[in-house]
Amino acid sequence: MKVRIGVGLGTRASMDPGRFGELVDGLEDGGFDSLWLSERVTGDCPDPLVALSVAAGRTSRLKLGFSVMVLPGRNPMLLAKELATLDQLCAGRLLPAFGLGAVDPPEQQAFGVDRADRAPRFDEALPLLRRFWSGEPVDHAGRFHQYEGAVVRPTPRQGTLDVWLGGIAPSELRRCGRLGDGWLPSFCTPDDVAEGIPRIQAGAAEHGRSIDPEHFGALIPYCDGPIPDAYAALLARRRPDVDPSSVIGEGLDGLRRLIEAHVAAGASKFVVLPMVEPDDWAAHLEDLSAAVRPLET
Repeated sequence: MKVRIGVGLGTRASMDPGRFGELVDGLEDGGFDSLWLSERVTGDCPDPLVALSVAAGRTSRLKLGFSVMVLPGRNPMLLAKELATLDQLCAGRLLPAFGLGAVDPPEQQAFGVDRADRAPRFDEALPLLRRFWSGEPVDHAGRFHQYEGAVVRPTPRQGTLDVWLGGIAPSELRRCGRLGDGWLPSFCTPDDVAEGIPRIQAGAAEHGRSIDPEHFGALIPYCDGPIPDAYAALLARRRPDVDPSSVIGEGLDGLRRLIEAHVAAGASKFVVLPMVEPDDWAAHLEDLSAAVRPLET
């Protein structure tokens, strides 16, 4: 397997243009695989589509991913146009990943979607994105979207865009098998990955599909000191059954060991997330590269 390691900021990306530029340039110059940004309308982080467009203009090699972008509540036709445009202008480096959105009323009101409608909206919208990216006319009469002879130009530079999905719940694994091209879960242990991959593959086979065995990975947070209180509380709510050390890399040595455990479980694509933004991105990325990039094959 080709092990690749990118860096994500979750919803903590700095809005300072100098620091963001330092991060992007450091990832590009340091040979990291990718940069991943998340969406949180009510947070201080930048909009991922806008910020990744800025990153695209500063780089020529670095891949650009969402971790994740909320899909329910967006217009699939307009979103297909936006992402195809970015993929064209960054020469085919876009890695879209979508989710249902946080279970958080202040956040959900930005998308105007009832909680019960998030999954059915997602299941209707994602196939529409693929159809629009084909460049062919789309006729569709669904519960949430209606189109007649709708065409989106341009098509993506890559021809089509591989869509990455997350989640470890049974319904999320089934959705990934049915609709996804890759799996990038968060709050997961190596055991979760080992159990999830065959379930996703089985779900894909049930729908006459297959998923590239190179397209399984994980988001892995790490920190040098104590786990931040906000993250510890979130982990306690979402995964009260797990030892934090099986989800969070404790120091760079712990992060390396956790990546190795995920590789042994069958994953090969990783997004590592510093839980505290470093004071000096250049120095931190140098240390991070020395610790984990030798794992790449």
